[in-house]
Amino acid sequence: MVTVTEQAKDKIVELRRKDGLTDDFAIRVAVQGGGCSGLMYELQFDTAQQPTDHIVEDKGIKIYVDRKSLLYLAGTELDFSDGLNGKGFQFKNPNASRTCGCGESFAV
Repeated sequence: MVTVTEQAKDKIVELRRKDGLTDDFAIRVAVQGGGCSGLMYELQFDTAQQPTDHIVEDKGIKIYVDRKSLLYLAGTELDFSDGLNGKGFQFKNPNASRTCGCGESFAV
């Protein structure tokens, strides 16, 4: 299961509104090969639910995760920070054995 913090929820709602998107747009969270640690997170708006998607709703935000990515993302929390130590969405993934310095990629 993937969850979102209140800060992430607020930013997702803000970005949808800013881009003129309706509440029908879910967040697609995926894992792709790449980055300095081997795997990278992918985050985008999507309305096209795939047959193999795992669908989660947390704090009113619908989240699509494909079957392969779910293995890497189980228990992950999506957060958002706009503080001095970094700005943007951050993944708090208990499955990651190491992450790169920027937090964009990870290894299991």
